[in-house]
Order: sequence, then C-alpha cells, then structure tokens
Amino acid sequence: MPTSRRTFAVAAVAALVLPLGACGSGGDGGGSTDASGKVEGDITFQTWNLRANFKDYFEGLIADFEKKHPGTHVKWVDQPGEGYADKISADAAGGTLPDVVNVSPDLVAPLAQAGLALDLDKAAGQYREEYLEGAWASHRIPGMEGTYAFPWYLNTGPLFYNKSLFEKAGLDPEQPPKTYDEVFDAALKIADKTDGEVATLANVPTIEDFGRYGVPLMNKEGTGFAFDDAKGVRLLTRYKELYDAKALDPQALTATPESSGKKFLTGAVAMNPGSALDLANFKKQAPNLYRNIGITDQITSTGHVNMYVMGLMVNARSERKPAAVAFAHHVTDAAHQMSFAKQVAIFPSTAGSLDDPYFTKEDGTDETRVRVAAAKSLKGAVNYTPVLFSEQMKTELRNEVAKALQGKQSPQEALGNAVEACDRLLQQQG
Repeated sequence: MPTSRRTFAVAAVAALVLPLGACGSGGDGGGSTDASGKVEGDITFQTWNLRANFKDYFEGLIADFEKKHPGTHVKWVDQPGEGYADKISADAAGGTLPDVVNVSPDLVAPLAQAGLALDLDKAAGQYREEYLEGAWASHRIPGMEGTYAFPWYLNTGPLFYNKSLFEKAGLDPEQPPKTYDEVFDAALKIADKTDGEVATLANVPTIEDFGRYGVPLMNKEGTGFAFDDAKGVRLLTRYKELYDAKALDPQALTATPESSGKKFLTGAVAMNPGSALDLANFKKQAPNLYRNIGITDQITSTGHVNMYVMGLMVNARSERKPAAVAFAHHVTDAAHQMSFAKQVAIFPSTAGSLDDPYFTKEDGTDETRVRVAAAKSLKGAVNYTPVLFSEQMKTELRNEVAKALQGKQSPQEALGNAVEACDRLLQQQG
C-alpha cells in the first residue's frame, strides 16, 4: 500500500465536519463512551480502496466475526481512493458516517474534534496493551484527551546507500551514518572528494526530518507549532551548509521521489529511501549499484524512525457501539493483522507480531532483506507528522525552507515565517 494514501485534503474535511461539534471539545458528541454490552446487530464497515485486491480476505474476516458473534451482520463498503476524504466529509455532515471507518491520523483529527470519533482509551482501553505503544499513540490529537482509532497496518522504509561511493570518500561502507549530524559530516566529505559531483541527500527537510532530529513540533497544548526553536534552526542551517557544498543535490528544491530515485540509480546521489521493489529495479537497471547496495535504518537523532499508520475509527454516534468496537478490534487483532501482512507489503501494529520469523529471518531474497530491515526499525517507531499538519502547512514549510537554502533569508527567519503561517492555518481549521 503506497504511503501516499495517507495524504488528504484535510481542510475540506474540517470545513464540513467541524460545524457539527465545537472545535477542540473532543469526546463523542455528547453520547456515551460505554461500549460494554452484548455484541449484536447490524454495523457498516468502510475501507479505503481495498476491495479490488483483497475481497476474499475481508469477506473471510467478516464471516469469522459473524460466526463468533451470532446475531451480528457486517455490511462492508469500500470507497475509491479518489475523493475518499470528501466522501467522509459528506457522510459526517449528513449523519451517515459508517460504524467503523478506515482512517489515518490526519483524517481522524477533525472527526475527533467534532465529537464523531469514539475515545478508545475510555471505550476500549482494555485492548491498549495489545498494540505497539507508538502505533496506539498515533491517533491521539494534540490538545485533546483520548485515542481515536485502533491502529491497523503500519509502513516504513529503510534507507539505501551506495557502498562504493562511501569507500571512495574514505568512509567505512560497513558503518553507515545513523544520526543526522553523522550524515551531514559524511555528506561534506563525499562532496569534497568528488568536487561536488556526488550529493549524499536529494531532498529538502520535511516535518518528519525535524521530528527525527529531535525538534519539538508543537506546543504541549496543541495550539501552535514549535519547530522554529534552536534545534530546528540548527537542522536547517546544516542543510544550508550541505546545499552550498553540493552535498545536498542542487535540484532538491524541485525533487520528487522519482527524480531522486533516478539520481541514486546513476550514482549522482549516495543515499536514498526505498523499498523491496527498488532492489529489483537496481538489479535489472543498475547491476553495479545492486552489487554495492547497503541497507540501513532511516536517519534519526532520536533513536526512533518515522512510521506511517492506518487505523480504524469507531463512530461515536453508532447505535451499535459494542459490535462496532468488537469488530474494529477483530480486524486489528494480532492474528488478522499477521495474515493481512502476508498478502501485502505492510506491517502489523500489534505488540510482538514483528518478532515473528516472517519479519526476522532472512531467506536470501531481496524482498525479505528489506522486510526484515524495516520491521526491525518499526518496533520503536513514531508517527512524527503532527495529526494537525495539513497539506497547506507542508507547502508553507517547503517554500520557506527553499528560501533559506537559496540564501534569500536566514534559517531562523524561514522557520519563524513557516511557524507563523502554519499557526494561522491551524486557527482557521479550528
């Protein structure tokens, strides 16, 4: 499942949903968070563009649940990827939101603020220990108490690096950099040794980079952003240093994942994130790179990599809360997550699942090599992107970062402007 599926037009969701409840009030719209009682009745379960490839899996999952709980019936609806956020908006505004909804953290935020997402800390807290701590925490909303979706499947990716380029620069190819400062130091050496012909990084810093560097992204109340502090300024200052030395690819300001991948393929870039599919591509298109490929964790100065997470939200206004909570837990329990992970390149969010041999034992294939590397890093992973950080905010940050790298303003001015713009957008959301 491509990680881009987590991206939404959140502003559109907020505009339709928020009038239904006071922004920031949280809770379940005045209804009860009690999900105890008999599991019975008809509920509707909505997924996001999954029927085409996983019809048999979900039909089996539903049949198992209905057999386990006689008197229940689950109606499964699957919405196309295109316009998914708009569909949820319309359902939320019209009072037709399904009982159990496939969401991601940035989509659940306005629903929780409007009182439409059930607080699972209150309604299903007994299940919390079954999930990875970082996964459970990913559906919390800054400034609100509670957790608003069961964590479902996770994704992350390792970092590839070109061992031969490291070796030529006098760096140990078996000891790749692990922290940002180690990467920056290595990048300057590689650029110096190649007279600026080889960059180490190909992308400007994103909000996830600031998180992995250890920068506080928001204040504790969730009312404003904070990535313009001294540590944030230091990160951007170092990126500026790389940009000036051509250790950051000169085209990073306009880079896409595809263009960065091509640069890595041709040896113009020394490190690049990727997946098992990329390894197969290297083997076919760049055998020399393939022979010299290194695989390491994402760069992080906090000790925790970034993860992307999908979840299942329970409608706070569901008339069948016991059944809805029981079904959302059923879909996301360890056994069902494990069986789903073996059908598609995702990872379970349940505690202990990543210790399964499927995620720990090498079998000599490229696919397994990457899966094992990614699974190892996920155990302590964090979803760094703030749930309130919209696409517009990402654009504001990117634009200000570009100005700093080009020398049009200082890193401190750039981040100050970005925080100001993002705070303004945050106020508009709420």
